Amino acid sequence: MKNQDMRRRIAHAAARILAENGAPDYGSAKRKAARQLGAPDSGSLPDNQEVEDALRSYQSLFQADETRSLLRLLRQTAIEYMEQLAAFDPHLTGSVLNGTAGPHADINLQLFTDEQKELEFLLMQLPAPYQAGEYRPADNAAQVYPRFLINDPRAPVDLVVYPAAELRNMKRLQADGSPRRLRLPLVRELA
Repeated sequence: MKNQDMRRRIAHAAARILAENGAPDYGSAKRKAARQLGAPDSGSLPDNQEVEDALRSYQSLFQADETRSLLRLLRQTAIEYMEQLAAFDPHLTGSVLNGTAGPHADINLQLFTDEQKELEFLLMQLPAPYQAGEYRPADNAAQVYPRFLINDPRAPVDLVVYPAAELRNMKRLQADGSPRRLRLPLVRELA
């Protein structure tokens, strides 16, 4: 019971860190929260779903209006990029999809295409500058995917490019049953 209580406390402290400071990811927020609470043992760390639930609670209590208007802006920005990138099968994922985006959130789009050169040509034509890089999934660090970060003044747009056939092999749902990614028509319904 004591371990469960510590997990809950760490989840809520990590949620506060994510909401107020924009920690880069749930893992770093959990570790920072554990250190702040004097619980460095990783056996007490909550899972990401516990942190996400705590983040939703925090935002609804302390940042409801701010979160709602920010989420509307981020989703509208995501729709604009998804429309421009329609030829590359864009999917919205991450905090803008699940509704927990804060002031430091990126818009995360997954693209499924075998036409990376055409994508790069399109990115060069956009008014916002971008940077190219690599993405290595946490569960398979040997795998490398192209990544582009668009420096839009409203919010950074993080694009990860997968081969078109890879979509079939990816999980569709989160542990809580919510979708991991959505295509443009369903994102429009969220906005």
